Amino acid sequence: MLDQARKDKEKSDKSIEDAKSSAKAATWMDRAKTYENIALQFTQLDSNAAQTAYEAYKKVVELDVTKKGEAGRSAKEAQKILAAEEGTNLYNAFVKQGAEMYQNKNMNGALKMFQTAQEINPKDTLSALYGGIAAQQIDKKEEAAAQFEKYVANGGKDPSVFYGLAQLYRTNNNTDKAISTLNKGLERSPDNKDLKAEIVNILLASGKEDEAINQLKELVAKEPNNVQNLVNLAILYDNSNIKLTNQIREAEEKLGATTSKGAGLQKQLEDEKGKMEVFDSEIKRLSARIKAQPKNADLKRQLDQVTQSRNEAKQAIAKLETDVKSASDASANVDKSKLETDLTDMKAKQKSLRDMATSAYVKALEVDPSNYDALFNLGVFYFNEAVEMKREVDNMNMQEYQQRGKAVESKVCGQFKKAQPYFQKAVQVNAESEAKDTLETLNNILAQFEGKQVQCVTE
Repeated sequence: MLDQARKDKEKSDKSIEDAKSSAKAATWMDRAKTYENIALQFTQLDSNAAQTAYEAYKKVVELDVTKKGEAGRSAKEAQKILAAEEGTNLYNAFVKQGAEMYQNKNMNGALKMFQTAQEINPKDTLSALYGGIAAQQIDKKEEAAAQFEKYVANGGKDPSVFYGLAQLYRTNNNTDKAISTLNKGLERSPDNKDLKAEIVNILLASGKEDEAINQLKELVAKEPNNVQNLVNLAILYDNSNIKLTNQIREAEEKLGATTSKGAGLQKQLEDEKGKMEVFDSEIKRLSARIKAQPKNADLKRQLDQVTQSRNEAKQAIAKLETDVKSASDASANVDKSKLETDLTDMKAKQKSLRDMATSAYVKALEVDPSNYDALFNLGVFYFNEAVEMKREVDNMNMQEYQQRGKAVESKVCGQFKKAQPYFQKAVQVNAESEAKDTLETLNNILAQFEGKQVQCVTE
């Protein structure tokens, strides 16, 4: 059979070289069927046989035209084959040879085969799927996306295709398209965990934490013992808490600045005015002495120095009066009442986020007590809270520290102490992890508190 196919091929190649034979539709029909047979059964004779058959069928359509300009019998047959009608095999020939090229690492050739297969049968999913995979292999992202979109449009259901297509859109920073692709995949595979998890990842990467939280809450509700979902949810709450903490700090600094800046400038102004009074008094005294001792050069020198100092103070007063007015105007433009209300709301939300984060971490550890991420992140959570609390102590003046500094330090120490067992367990799970260095830092901090004889108080 192989020998016969080889002979048929040689005969066809010779016949189209003959001008008279190559002008006949029958010659091209024989050629089309010969090469289609090679593509389906004897690829070793010609790895591009399907393409040759395809072009031959098109030639039949071109040549077999009646005197009325209509398609002849052979042309109609060729048209059916080119349209992949039932009982025809040209489409299968392209898919087969495309798959063989793919296996031989000829991705460009494979892609071309699958693309032509789609021209023959636009409604099929197989060639679109393989075409997308081949395009990905040679980094033709746009073509890969186009191929996978055809697969989706034709009713394809493979979740991995939707996942891969979403990744292509995500690479181009088209997050909306990526998410809509994943949602479409979930319509066809409602219980696929990978598609759901990837939606969360994309939402996180694009800064849409609230949407990501809602998605994860749904996943946790369906799978309450899925430790990774619990950890991811805790991390989301944790990240939102950190962002809110920074916003609270900025609002507090802004609120404090509107009061303290003006008060500080007013105090400087009063100090300069006090200096002016001293300089004026000294000028009167020196002027009186110079009248009594007109030839005393040292008194004149002192008078010149004091007069210069008074002039400098006068200039400083003028500048400070302008600055005090500017600070007053700026303070008037700040809606302190709204800022205080916003702070109250943010602190309430912060407490809620804090509780939800710790709750999710704890639930994750109930499911898997050795989960490194939950152990380490919960330790970091308490460590960061201790650092934030310590800022209050660092910003105290001596009088404030004497009044309540020790009590706050005890709470700070207690919060650091709270983080310690989680880092210790994390190191037991992974001795070479970053938890090891963090634990060393924490132990040094606790040793400093012990050296200061600070009692650790946990809330």
